[in-house]
Formats: sequence, structure tokens, C-alpha cells
Amino acid sequence: MTDPVSRTILLLDIEEYSDRDDVEQAYLRRMLYTITDRVLESCGIDETLRLRADRGDSVMELIDAGASVTALLRALLAETPTELRAVNRMASQSAQIRLRAVLATGYVAVDELDGWVGADLNHACRLLDADVLRGALRERPDDFALCVSESVHHGIVQHGYRGIPKDAFHPVTVESKNGPLRAWLHGPTPRGVPRHTEVPGTREQEDRTATAPGPRTRTVPPAPLDLSNASFGGSYVAGDQHGVSGNGTVHGDVHLGGGGAAGTGDRE
Repeated sequence: MTDPVSRTILLLDIEEYSDRDDVEQAYLRRMLYTITDRVLESCGIDETLRLRADRGDSVMELIDAGASVTALLRALLAETPTELRAVNRMASQSAQIRLRAVLATGYVAVDELDGWVGADLNHACRLLDADVLRGALRERPDDFALCVSESVHHGIVQHGYRGIPKDAFHPVTVESKNGPLRAWLHGPTPRGVPRHTEVPGTREQEDRTATAPGPRTRTVPPAPLDLSNASFGGSYVAGDQHGVSGNGTVHGDVHLGGGGAAGTGDRE
């Protein structure tokens, strides 16, 4: 297996593919690849910059990290609906094609059997199959629903680049067997899905935790210091002390630095 390499992950899936007969499925597959190629080529991503995996009713693209994700997202938002309208305009009702899409980034390795391995890829696949994305496409009059990963939103969407309206993306939470996944849905969320669900450990929650005021504590003043028996650097002074800080007299035994020399009586 190769070492994991940073990639852009694009997934596209045909709605209600299994409900069609074989002839219709073959046609839908051709249209899926045609639309995908046109959208990618429109933003300068040709075949030399990507790997493709065929999943029957869906296509998976691993795109070179050097290709512009911003340009790709802009093309997905503008070109994909245009291509779908052009195809569906000339197709029968049974051959209409509607697509769900996920755009993510992450590290993916390719094994000796040309299989793709990576947790980021697994997360993207779970977003593609999520009920929230399926529901969004089902409720929309147009033929396209797009979801982007947290990394794509943080790196691109939230900055409001030209052609990428950040206010059109809404946070959603996708439940998976590995825990909740945070993602961003383009367009309105489907009925029954809250506009925002906080995922434990996300950047937003961590920022709030870092800036939240801590519990108020009561300051207790220190107790008075008792210097009747004091030890300084190993020296011990016993007895009466008079004017130690100046020219004074010390009565009693004096032991300095823990040494063996000791004096008795008065020292002036």
C-alpha cells in the first residue's frame, strides 16, 4: 500500500438508481460520467489530476491536492445544476437524473489492488449516504444537493470567496457508527433537521470553552508569619533577639549554616 497522500475527495450519487431498469441505468451512468467530466474540466481538472472509482450508481474522484478546491467548489455550485438541466430537458421522466454530492479533503492511500483506504474517505462516504443529504435532495425542486466537509468549510466556504455564498451553507450533524460527523449542507435543511446541532469536540465548542469565564473563587489572605523560631539557609537562632537588622545584640546560642562551631554567652 502506498503512503497516504493529501487529496480532494469528490463523490456523486444518482438518486433512485435501483428503481430503474437496466437500459435506464446504463443511460444514467453515461450521463453521470459526462456531467462529472464537464464540471471538472470547466475548472481545469483534467484526467491527469484525478483517479476515478466506479461504484455503479455513484462515482468517486480522488483529485490532486494541487488542484484548486475553491475553483472546484465554485464549478459544482454553478456548472452542475446547469449540466443537469440540459440533460433532463431532453430525457424522459423515467430517465431524469438527480445527484447528491460530497466535497471533502483528507488523506487517502491506494493499496496493491487499487483499493482506496483512509478514514477521511470513509467519513465522506457516510456523508453521501446520510439521511440529511438524501432528504435535502428529495425536498428540492432542483436536481442537485451538495454537502461539504468541515475542513472544506473552514478552509474555503467561511471566507466568502467569489461564487461561494457562505450564508447558503448550514451546519448539520450526521450520525455514524464512529460517532457524530459535522458537515455543511448547501441550501435549506430538510424538514425535521435542526439548523444547528453541536458536535462535542468541534472547533466552535472548543473556542467557546477556551473563552468562557471560569468559576469565581474567594481569595483567602495568608496567616500571620511566626518568626519566633526561624531557619535561614540552615542557620538557627534561639533566644532573645534585639535589633538584628542593625548593630544589635543577640542573647543565646547561635548556630550558623548548620556548622559545628557554637558560641555561648553574649556576642556584641
